[in-house]
Amino acid sequence: MKETPALLHKRLRAQSVLRLQGALGEMRDDAVTVEEPLEIRIAGQALAVLMRTPGEDFDLAAGFLLTEGVIRRPEELGTLSYCPNAQPPNLENVVEVQFAEGVGFDLERFRRNFYATSSCGICGKASIEAIRAQAPALAGDFRLRREVLYLLNGKLRSAQALFARTGSLHAAGLFSLEGELLVLREDVGRHNAVDKVVGSFVRSGRPVPVPAVLMVSGRASFEIAQKALMAGIGIVAAVSAPSTLAVDLARETGMTLVGFLRGESANVYAGAERLST
Repeated sequence: MKETPALLHKRLRAQSVLRLQGALGEMRDDAVTVEEPLEIRIAGQALAVLMRTPGEDFDLAAGFLLTEGVIRRPEELGTLSYCPNAQPPNLENVVEVQFAEGVGFDLERFRRNFYATSSCGICGKASIEAIRAQAPALAGDFRLRREVLYLLNGKLRSAQALFARTGSLHAAGLFSLEGELLVLREDVGRHNAVDKVVGSFVRSGRPVPVPAVLMVSGRASFEIAQKALMAGIGIVAAVSAPSTLAVDLARETGMTLVGFLRGESANVYAGAERLST
């Protein structure tokens, strides 16, 4: 996605900092990532508030709706718009969701059954079983060559234009089995970056391509594995370690989970049979 000056202003801000170097110090400007809340509303009622980096807000909302089980298929989503009743400066911090005609939604039931993620505590095995009941089956009859896997971290990192300027943004990239970068999104939250990737397909009316590989910066939390599963993504790779619940979910659902992917080394925590030499 091309970063226009207006979009860059929303995502980056210049801040005055004291730069220390040994015994010396000097004042200079530094590019700092913007973090602001995005409220997602359905029928005028708040569903969730996400702390995110502005930009691709509709992708974020659409991806969140699918990976959290609010919608099951892209065609259930109607329109997304910034809330016309929100007052400045929050005009673009509230997204109103309209479902497709004939798609019903019980907001209160969803709130009661909303399975919390690592930001606010989860109930372990019960959450895994609940997600398995909602998520599509993962197709297992494909292979990813190791030589392609080893290239993904470098490709992800080289495409992180905003990270290069701030050093504070996570990224999620969806790759084909041949190593082609299909979509990349950056955000202050890696889970938001995943939702933005998924949402880019939802908004186009298409499911996430299967098979594909999701590569994320940082660690692979339960939340990342959950969102990948809900989107039907069979392989998840991360620069750093997974959590125990991410490993449990991957093993329970047939997902391939790779951690510490750096250069030509990695740890495979689940689904090693999909990786070929």
